[in-house]
Amino acid sequence: MPLQKLQLKPGVNRESTSLANEGTWFEMDKVRFRSGYPEKLGGWTKDTGSANTTGGEAAPPTGSFWGVCRSLFNWVTVASFNLMGVGTNLKYYIQQTANGTFYDVTPIRATDTVASNAFTTVNTSTTVTVNDTGHGAQANDFVTISGVASAVNGIPAASLNKEFQIVSIVSGNAYTIVVDTAATSSGTTGAATFTYQITTGSDIYTTGVGWGAGGWGGITSGYASTGWGSPAPAGVGIGTQLRLWSQDNYGDYLVMNPRGGPIYLWVPAAAPATYYRAQVLSPSNANTQDSIQYWLTDTSCPNICNIVATSDTSRFVIAFGCNELPATKGAAASTVCDPLLVRWSDQENYAVWWPEATNQAGSYRLNIGSSIVAQLQSRQEILVWTDAALYSMQYLGPPYVWGFQILGDNISIMGPNSVATAANITFWMGTDKFYMYSGRVETLYCPLRQYIFGNINLSQRYQFFASTNENYNEIWFFYCSSNSNIIDRYVIYNYLEQTWAYGNLSRTAWLDTALRGYPVAATTGSLLVYHENGVDDGTTNPPTAIESYIQSADFNIGDGHNYGFVWRVIPDVTFDGSYVNQPAVTFSMKPRQNPGSLYSATAAEGVTSAQNYQTQRNYIVQEFTEIIYTRVRGRQMAFKISSDGLGVNWQLGVPSIDVRPDGRR
Repeated sequence: MPLQKLQLKPGVNRESTSLANEGTWFEMDKVRFRSGYPEKLGGWTKDTGSANTTGGEAAPPTGSFWGVCRSLFNWVTVASFNLMGVGTNLKYYIQQTANGTFYDVTPIRATDTVASNAFTTVNTSTTVTVNDTGHGAQANDFVTISGVASAVNGIPAASLNKEFQIVSIVSGNAYTIVVDTAATSSGTTGAATFTYQITTGSDIYTTGVGWGAGGWGGITSGYASTGWGSPAPAGVGIGTQLRLWSQDNYGDYLVMNPRGGPIYLWVPAAAPATYYRAQVLSPSNANTQDSIQYWLTDTSCPNICNIVATSDTSRFVIAFGCNELPATKGAAASTVCDPLLVRWSDQENYAVWWPEATNQAGSYRLNIGSSIVAQLQSRQEILVWTDAALYSMQYLGPPYVWGFQILGDNISIMGPNSVATAANITFWMGTDKFYMYSGRVETLYCPLRQYIFGNINLSQRYQFFASTNENYNEIWFFYCSSNSNIIDRYVIYNYLEQTWAYGNLSRTAWLDTALRGYPVAATTGSLLVYHENGVDDGTTNPPTAIESYIQSADFNIGDGHNYGFVWRVIPDVTFDGSYVNQPAVTFSMKPRQNPGSLYSATAAEGVTSAQNYQTQRNYIVQEFTEIIYTRVRGRQMAFKISSDGLGVNWQLGVPSIDVRPDGRR
């Protein structure tokens, strides 16, 4: 028989059985399609920056920073400082340059001074009880202690004058920390000042706490608010729900918001080596440090918000899902979050939110759905998703300022970060399908729909996120499989070639930014990594190999009536980008008798005629391998290419196989 080309349709298809998808690819991991042919994904390298500890900050136990990163934002100031905002469930950081220091700019919640009996110690123990009436903290919160003048029961002052993560809550008036020097006696003594950072959040969604932040119809007090969307006990607030940050730059400034909390403003100093903490948008927080001045005259700024953003051209700060205006100007702010309410500041003035005839501040309440889930700035409009509809928000100018139009209803979206825009088209992940918007809302055809949504953990859907990989014309969606509470899967849509790919990879955030040269992602190990940089996993030292493979759907030998005997394979594979001397991949021929049977067990190379030809065979292919002699027999077969070597990069072309009929049994 003549040589048979293994030229398969680009993309992977899992919507039917392997045999029914003959002529396509069926299984894969760490492989993409480029120009119609499969190739190994690019590798990644680790950002070597670490958290700043020069000001007494606690060093993170693992990784480069504290917590699980859920948010990345990159911008450049007029002074040409390339800044990266990193929002985790525990803190918020600013990094000035790639591989630079992560500076902690987490806002401060409260500062208390205790004049006496601030610490209780137990002899030989490193656990210290802090006595601060009405501290308002919870376990895992961070507190910076200062003003300890002398040793406390044998613990040096230097061991106390630093930052600590609270270990446990004893009561509303006491909590415990762990110091680095054990006490030499028991007792209660000492004076100190305690500075508390904002309440930390959860790294996963917790059952019984709503996805929205502020309680809708519930009570919010300070930074705590009842959950929305599911029952929540009194007092449950942003500290117990999944911590998600939203942020946007307002010129050089960074406006940011922990979902369900206040809106904060961070202003870079003239020399970003000096990093001040972010301040809440409130007249009570006038900061007069160098390069940071807040001239705030309006008490109506939202103090409960689910998402914050700025408009690119018209320079408004916009709050999505927030508390209402007070009854009168200057009155106390509302403590109730309306999850469908959109409010915006005056144009070019982030501090003025009270609507008047002389400004453009205002608000609008959406009608369809029960909460605003996500927003994304697109060309000439801001897209706003509720849990049931998509709205277009467009700037009209005075007197209406912003107009809202329904683009589609009876749709869904996974979570606040499950949307991305590329080539003026917006793509997002719904709860049971993918969507796209290019002037009208459409369902995006996906040959992996059953595979993805049949094995997905929807309870963690607010973790899911999407982003672009512009160099490869790709949209990446990350999600949790059904048995995982952390993200462990990805799916790629190539919008130029309209192909899909999928695989296993754990990432918690992704930002495709030209300002850093490579797409930046965050790992579950509290690291930043630069993707498409190298060919290996650079999070380890030395780097480790990335295992990748792709396997075809089954193809019949002839019409499947006879067995076929594959006796030779002509490879077609390139190794461009590899850095080892002899890069290699493995070709596998996987036979089986019938669609319901399993693939036969793997056999080593060097088979003899006395062996069973119906056994799977693996063959090493190198750059100059011209032909492989095989002995494989079956009614159906699948072809697989894989690699697990360090420094190996590959792209498959069109290999050929030589098959001859070999009987019916």
